[in-house]
Amino acid sequence: MLFSSVIFIFLFLPTVLLIYYAVPKKFKNLILFIFSVIFYTWGEWLIVLVMLASTVIDYTCGILIEKGRRKLGIVLSITANLSFLGFFKYMNFTFENFRAVLDFFGLHSQALENVPYIALPIGISFYTFQTMSYTIDVYRGKVKANRNFIEFATFVTMFPQLVAGPIVRYIDISKQLRERVISLSKFGIGVERFIIGLAKKVIIANTFAEIADNIFALNSSDISPEVAWLGVISYTFQIYFDFSGYSDMAIGLGKMFGFDILENFNYPYISRSIKEFWRRWHISLSTWFRDYLYIPLGGSRVSPHRTYINLCIVFFITGLWHGASWNFVIWGLYHGLFLIIERVGFGKVLEKTWRPLSHFYTLLVVIIGWVFFRADDLSHSVSYLKAMFSFNVNESIYTIHEYLNIEVYATGLIAIIISMPIYHLIQAKYRTHITESNLNVSNIAASIMNLSYTIILFGLFYFSVMYLSAGTYNPFIYFRF
Repeated sequence: MLFSSVIFIFLFLPTVLLIYYAVPKKFKNLILFIFSVIFYTWGEWLIVLVMLASTVIDYTCGILIEKGRRKLGIVLSITANLSFLGFFKYMNFTFENFRAVLDFFGLHSQALENVPYIALPIGISFYTFQTMSYTIDVYRGKVKANRNFIEFATFVTMFPQLVAGPIVRYIDISKQLRERVISLSKFGIGVERFIIGLAKKVIIANTFAEIADNIFALNSSDISPEVAWLGVISYTFQIYFDFSGYSDMAIGLGKMFGFDILENFNYPYISRSIKEFWRRWHISLSTWFRDYLYIPLGGSRVSPHRTYINLCIVFFITGLWHGASWNFVIWGLYHGLFLIIERVGFGKVLEKTWRPLSHFYTLLVVIIGWVFFRADDLSHSVSYLKAMFSFNVNESIYTIHEYLNIEVYATGLIAIIISMPIYHLIQAKYRTHITESNLNVSNIAASIMNLSYTIILFGLFYFSVMYLSAGTYNPFIYFRF
């Protein structure tokens, strides 16, 4: 079930909210757990047992660790979680590569052709990292083991962020599982955030998704450089507004149920370096790798040579985490390479460089990297990059005019504006202005602004629903995660 679907917005969510607010406080976690399982089972059926098994194992391991069987608990937890992730996400990838090696040496095996395809449970990378962070933090003594199974299961299965994050750590939400603020004002903030995220996904991301998917589906040798660049720039908009839109919806839904979920994006496309980009992009993932992999490896406290190796390891795994494909591995190492280059000394150069130039450098590196992330395989990535940087003046049978119209231009302008913190700057100046104004004027101005903003939100919701009702292109980008 997708957040950006009519059945979720008008059936599932209202039903959950109605029952959730109607039951006594002590039953709220139970209701949230039950409906979270229903939400996940809606499209996954028996695969939900993988998530529930992971929940039971880590709940048990947390108690084992706290009772003194520390090594047994942590080893069992990490082994079980990585085994689930390895089997369901990487077994097909492993067999494909094993077959390729055998074929290379002329040792083709018919038995390997009959290996059944293993279905990937949606969101397994997210909830696996969540439960692992719990047992690791219990092992480190940062949190107490949770003895209430429903409470812990609610943390693991909570549907607002289950399928595509943010990766919520137990240490950040443990107190809220027991005691959280549920109020009308917080609910209103949640609705506002959900609508903004929905509009990002449906109006902006889906518009550019159709362009990107159509262009990447073409034979790369048949497209001109301008069409190739249009395709990857469209994907640059798609992935940001799809992913950040989902995070906005998750954070908004969390607030509707009384939870404060940490931010996951902070205007990454305004970054002036790849290092800054990773401080702003998918924050919950980058901080997870920092705290649970990079720092334990020694981080930057070791020799420069070892630090570079640590960065390569982290970004190799970061790429592999995103998907079972060499494309993702190359994408991860590609970002790791530029982080090393910046750490060697280029980062200091960027700090002194004219801001637009350093910004252009970062966007160029990120956009080129998205080719590996979006292309079907490595050969497709290489051929697509050749098309982007081709100086072939021969006319292509495809032109950018086939994909551009007034709606795309308008959506692109909105996307560029929203990619920057312009709204927050206007909001800050507005607050300063009404503070300095006399009380009557400020009250009137505040009322007008609040009314205008409410109308805009209703407009965004209306148009988003109209897009969905019209059956517009609505791809699910997280199936590989």
